[in-house]
Amino acid sequence: MTDSTDRTDQHKAKMAKRKAAQDAEVATKTIEKGLLLVHTGKGKGKSTAAFGLALRMLGRGKGVGVVQFIKGAWSTGEQEALKALAATGIAPLHWYTMGEGFTWETQDRDRDVAAATAAWAKARELLADPELHLVVLDELNIALRYDYLPLANVVEELRTRRPDLHVVVTGRNAKPELIEAADLVTDMTLVKHHFNDGVKAQEGVEF
Repeated sequence: MTDSTDRTDQHKAKMAKRKAAQDAEVATKTIEKGLLLVHTGKGKGKSTAAFGLALRMLGRGKGVGVVQFIKGAWSTGEQEALKALAATGIAPLHWYTMGEGFTWETQDRDRDVAAATAAWAKARELLADPELHLVVLDELNIALRYDYLPLANVVEELRTRRPDLHVVVTGRNAKPELIEAADLVTDMTLVKHHFNDGVKAQEGVEF
């Protein structure tokens, strides 16, 4: 037997053992439920990942709702692409951009609170919409971080949503109470960012 054949046989045996263990573990996972997912951290990709889930959900013919809490009403590639897909009739998409831009742009707390309150009212409508299977609450973490919304009320509404509804919350500095309530939390870690080297936000990458 050659060394190559021996390595091949060892690898096959190792992978067969791993597959058996993996299959056994998967077989124990029997619960199906709506998930509360939180994408937070200083790294890039929180909203991008959420819209990837929206794409996946629409691709399965299931309705999606999006409320953007902080970001202003500029055109983004993901919004245009998802709307184009929904326009084929594959599944409904309800998209609301209700922020006025980042907090340092408005410099007006009352306006920011009013915008966040209106966005949360729209979010509650989507959470109650039976045709939706996923609701993306983009940058809700920022609104909660600056106390634009009552944290306890928001967390309770998310906890008590209908049991088959998936919700994704994005934004830096997720509150501990929201993290505790979530089923899945991903912290996007910043390792390196082109912005620090003077590269501006570019179409198709940042928006």
